[in-house]
Amino acid sequence: MSREKAFRRTDVLEKALPLFWAKGFTATGMKDLEHATGVNKSGLYSEFRDKDDLFVASLEHYYKGRENRKLLMHEPLGWSNIERFMKLAGPSTTKKLRGCFAVNTLRELDGLPAKAHKVIELQRTILKSLFLANIVTEKIRTKPDAMAEVLLTFYYGLSIEQNLETSRASFNRRVETFLGAVRD
Repeated sequence: MSREKAFRRTDVLEKALPLFWAKGFTATGMKDLEHATGVNKSGLYSEFRDKDDLFVASLEHYYKGRENRKLLMHEPLGWSNIERFMKLAGPSTTKKLRGCFAVNTLRELDGLPAKAHKVIELQRTILKSLFLANIVTEKIRTKPDAMAEVLLTFYYGLSIEQNLETSRASFNRRVETFLGAVRD
């Protein structure tokens, strides 16, 4: 007779994600994960193959919960969606969890599990397609695909910059200045 789990997978992910976000993949150990989740190592291994699997599941859970991407689907499509999306990426009220977990993770790309690379690339492709859908509705001189790449690069840069202390007003000005320049 098998024992019933004393935890829910989603609860473990909700507790592991901030730890990976704050410390990074490499610096997070199984003892840290046991402490943060309240689940012992054997319990974690009953749900996840290893730390790599738990990290990838945390990354997927993070992307699944990214409600701000829905802003890029509002009708009518266009620059206003992109601006709202970019501004939502602004300064966090949580000092430990600055920027975007997924973008911050790119700093450790060489040490991440191969499956994490695939998850990140898939999500990058999805975000680019959402930018592209909004761009093609606007009259711009730049090729839409190239503009989507420029927006992705700016967004990633903004996300990394959020690891610094930045005021909401300053952040929003940077978004407005950048989008004003690329719209012209």
